Amino acid sequence: MTDLPAIHSLRDGAARAIRAADLDVKTLLAQEVARRWSARSLSLRSPLDTQVPDRPGRPEKPDLIPPRQVPKRALTTEKGRIALLHAIAHIELNAVDLALDIAARFASEPVPNSFFDGWMRVAFEEAKHFRLVRDRLRQFGADYGDLPAHDGLWQAAHDTRNDLTARLAVVPLILEARGLDVTPALQAKMREAGDLESAAVLDVIYEDEKGHVAVGAKWFRFLCARQKKDPAAAFQSLVRANFRGPLKAPFNDIARAEAGLTPSFYRSMTASVNT
Repeated sequence: MTDLPAIHSLRDGAARAIRAADLDVKTLLAQEVARRWSARSLSLRSPLDTQVPDRPGRPEKPDLIPPRQVPKRALTTEKGRIALLHAIAHIELNAVDLALDIAARFASEPVPNSFFDGWMRVAFEEAKHFRLVRDRLRQFGADYGDLPAHDGLWQAAHDTRNDLTARLAVVPLILEARGLDVTPALQAKMREAGDLESAAVLDVIYEDEKGHVAVGAKWFRFLCARQKKDPAAAFQSLVRANFRGPLKAPFNDIARAEAGLTPSFYRSMTASVNT
């Protein structure tokens, strides 16, 4: 059993998990903080809290390269499926830190405790996803860190570190929602290739991600209502100010709507968001 550090509060435990470079410690700590918070055996904040870092802890590998340099993946080969699983593991690892960062960085925001309930559940599930994908990589004789990856996901967190509404617009309502768009096709391709084990991992991720987008949509709408702003118009304004590049079609409108993200939010923004 991996020894975990003392945890003084939700904010402290989340910050320590973000800082952890050992990925076993990071995922175990994320889940333990989520459990203790759910059991109400942790306070939200403490004077002893570790500072929330600007960047998450990472192992030496993988090498981080610009997104355009990450090679394309053909899922008809085992190497292609390993590359895809590696990319998904990297996304899920960032998702662990992003969920923890929302909880820790905004622990002083005037929001109900149920806000933190939602994000710690997301952190717990993202840690589960990372381990599922890493276990599948190891079944192929590979591991996370074997291939290069890109750093664009954390940049979105850094760019919205001072604005909770902007963070919710960019991370769950763009980045996580994108997973709802692309995952069904990947599930189908894995099954076509006969890789039912990897498809089953993607099934778990897809079902959980609907809930993660729903948490983001719920609290984005909550903050907009408190500010007396129209959610769709506020989303579009925040995306123009905080997200680089257009929103990419095709969209999984049904899954997005189930999560509370209706087409009025994003349909008008597919050409360009920076005009």
